[in-house]
Amino acid sequence: MTAVDGAVELRRLLELLASGAGSEQLAHVPVDPKATELALRIRDTVAEHRRREAELAALFDTASDLARLDDPDAVLRSIVRRARALLGVDVSYLSLNDETEGKTYVRVTDGSVSALFQDIVLGMGEGLGGLVAQTARPYATADYFNDKRFRHTSSIDTGVLDEGLTAILGVPLAIGSKVIGVLFASDRTSREFSPDEVALLSSLADHAAIALDNAHLLDETRRAVAELNAANATISAHNDAMRRAEDAHDRLMDLVLRGGDLAEVAAAVADVLGGAIAVYDADGAVLARTDGELNLSRTAVSASRASGRAVSTEDGWLCAVQAGQEFLGSLVLGGGHSLGEADRRLFERAGVVTAVLLMQRRSVARAEDEVRGELLSDLLTAPGRNPAALLARGRRLGVDLSTSHAVLIAHSDDVSRRRLAAAASRHADLVGVHADEVVLLVRGADPGSLARSVAAELSSTMDCPVTVGAAGPAASPKALAVAHAEAARCVASLLALGRAGEGASMADLGFVGLLLGEHADLGAYVTATIGPVLDYDERRGTDLIGTLRAYFACGGNLTRAKDLLHVHVNTVVQRLDRIASLLGEQWQAPERALELQLALRLHRLTSDRNG
Repeated sequence: MTAVDGAVELRRLLELLASGAGSEQLAHVPVDPKATELALRIRDTVAEHRRREAELAALFDTASDLARLDDPDAVLRSIVRRARALLGVDVSYLSLNDETEGKTYVRVTDGSVSALFQDIVLGMGEGLGGLVAQTARPYATADYFNDKRFRHTSSIDTGVLDEGLTAILGVPLAIGSKVIGVLFASDRTSREFSPDEVALLSSLADHAAIALDNAHLLDETRRAVAELNAANATISAHNDAMRRAEDAHDRLMDLVLRGGDLAEVAAAVADVLGGAIAVYDADGAVLARTDGELNLSRTAVSASRASGRAVSTEDGWLCAVQAGQEFLGSLVLGGGHSLGEADRRLFERAGVVTAVLLMQRRSVARAEDEVRGELLSDLLTAPGRNPAALLARGRRLGVDLSTSHAVLIAHSDDVSRRRLAAAASRHADLVGVHADEVVLLVRGADPGSLARSVAAELSSTMDCPVTVGAAGPAASPKALAVAHAEAARCVASLLALGRAGEGASMADLGFVGLLLGEHADLGAYVTATIGPVLDYDERRGTDLIGTLRAYFACGGNLTRAKDLLHVHVNTVVQRLDRIASLLGEQWQAPERALELQLALRLHRLTSDRNG
């Protein structure tokens, strides 16, 4: 071969090499064998560089893809899918370790068709994957079932057999020295995994472990940020609640210091908490309220007193108002809404402020009661000593003793005089305890009606019988003292007659009042008792009064009465029927008959005196 021919063949060899021709084509070029060998080496080197370039590009692409993923499950799926593509295997999969249980679970697969294989659980040291997880070293087998280097178990082998795998390569996913899982590449036919493939899968596993760890860190960071935001929101809400509580406390204390009343406290609490407020005393009477009807739950009162805290009710909240162990009343919040801890404490603080006001009011009331009690005692024991001074003292207390007042005495054996006087104060201009009885001066002209009303109210409030005797009206210190004496006789008469719990004046007691009254009005008694009969006789010109006298004079004997009247017995019966229609069917009852006979005698006496 000439030099020219050699140069031509050499050029052809280079062209084939540049076009990527195979070994067989290169071997058929008639050149020096050394040149052919060199060309083959060059081709293999180029191919190797291209393969490495492709692998590096794939690793960079993988790293780029993983860097953009922040979902751990998406990271795992990307890892497994890229491993299968880079190594060109049938199945790739990844398992993650559970340190608590000491096992590793298949988490993600790509190319798998066996559900049994996808549910495999490997113990540390079991199967090829368990060995990789335990030793943190790569392991590869060309024939899994005939490889005795690792411990086979029936559950693992059954899954691998069901998937049809033969060659398996596993590399650890590690962060530092800590193995967090295993990345696998496997074929369904026998295959030797080269060191380059092991290195390539290991590089991918390293990238994957870092990306997976970053995803977990990012997830933890997000949770931490969310928790921090929640904590900040909680702190902000707590600070707002504290500011509201401080503002409300300052507002309530300002009310106390400048002499505010319970109504103002109720309005302030209602404004802060956004609901209706009612203040009750220890007996359940309303002391102050905002708009809305609120129910007082005795069960809730007991629960709040026992716990010392506000308790929820069907309609809202209730806080017992106490001074130490002494129960003063209740604070009720309506609206049906729930209270946070800060608002609950604010509501309880309002209960403390209410207790302070109630104690202040009690102190003021006691001082006023002492002054009023002294005035009442002086009025009833020495009304003539200095009437002008008594009238002046009354005016300073807001009581005009020169106007008409009924004098009432309230009596109960089941309640203290002080408590009874406190309850009676809402019904009277002046109340006090005198001669061991509660005395009331009540403005009005009808003592009997006032006595009945006050007796009913106090009996209901005290939950026990309260007897009230009344007299008057009177319009001067001396007249009030006289009326007090008569009211005392009246209440004593009521108790003697077994009428405890009732209210009456002497005029309401019939002949008993007539006998015991200070100023007996005989004409009024006669009119009240037999007035209908007198009116009838005057209008008709009859003498039913004479028939009534004859009937009683004969002891109710009709025969003797008709002889005394000189009429037929039927006439007597007819006249008595008419009397019954005028006086009522019970006119012959013993007590009523006694009153009628007394009225008849008084009528004759006054008639004789006037005649």
